[in-house]
Amino acid sequence: MTSKTLTNANEFDPNNFEKGDSLWDKAWYKFKRDRMGKTGAFIVLIYFIIALGVWFGIWGGAWSDTSDDLWQGPSMQHLFGTNVIGSDVLTRVIYSTKVAFEVGFVVAVLSTVFGAILGSLSGYFSGTWVDSVILWLMGVLDSIPFYLFVAAVAFALKENPFAMHIAMIATFWTGTARVVRGEVIKLKGQEFVEAAKSIGVTETNIIFKHIMPNTSHILLVQSTIAFVAAIKSEVILSFLGLGVKDGVSWGLMISESTQDVLAGHFNNFLSSSVFLFVLVIAFNMFSDSMQDALDPKKVS
Repeated sequence: MTSKTLTNANEFDPNNFEKGDSLWDKAWYKFKRDRMGKTGAFIVLIYFIIALGVWFGIWGGAWSDTSDDLWQGPSMQHLFGTNVIGSDVLTRVIYSTKVAFEVGFVVAVLSTVFGAILGSLSGYFSGTWVDSVILWLMGVLDSIPFYLFVAAVAFALKENPFAMHIAMIATFWTGTARVVRGEVIKLKGQEFVEAAKSIGVTETNIIFKHIMPNTSHILLVQSTIAFVAAIKSEVILSFLGLGVKDGVSWGLMISESTQDVLAGHFNNFLSSSVFLFVLVIAFNMFSDSMQDALDPKKVS
């Protein structure tokens, strides 16, 4: 069969694929037909371009500038108005986009890496003391209320600006590790693992060169989930005074806007809230589409 057709525009038929098609080919084929997923990915791309502009100094650099135009409404000079100290709200929202992506990227990458390594070790050595120790550690971390743990880490690190990142990484990796552990337990009984053992490949190479690459579809989905969770957590922690210390973020803007709202000025609150809401919804749409597309049960 050389052609791939759908009987329905929104219906996925695994019989449309040849046996040689890989999981990634099938996932990409399905993702291209997911309108919600593509819409979410497009919106996330726009946010990413905004963040890139801040990183390269194209816009957002004047987020801390003040003026005498206090609590001004939207105008040609200040499209989203100004806050209590005369800072341009749009500039601050744009700069906060960069902060959100930095936090999300760092936490997503590191928590996924730690989760992949520890989950693989736990799954490969399931039933041994290695598995027991890792499961115990995951149980302990999962039993501690997240925001209480972040407060404890922030206190222990004495206002270290990376306390929030460390706390999120230390808790987010457990979700990835549990999913990877289950997949590795299934994979370690496959023929390619038995073949590697039979020719003398070390356990380290089997885990990291043969088994872990076969969990890449899971890691991709888990990283997108961790990314959006990190952004939402940063907003809540910054609102509580436990998040971003230097700079500005959507969480800090919402926190600052409490006095603005009481005075009848909603520019700061609405701008930061809408930007956060749209990004979270778009990333959830993209993440759900990725998870659906990369589900082996649906694309095999």
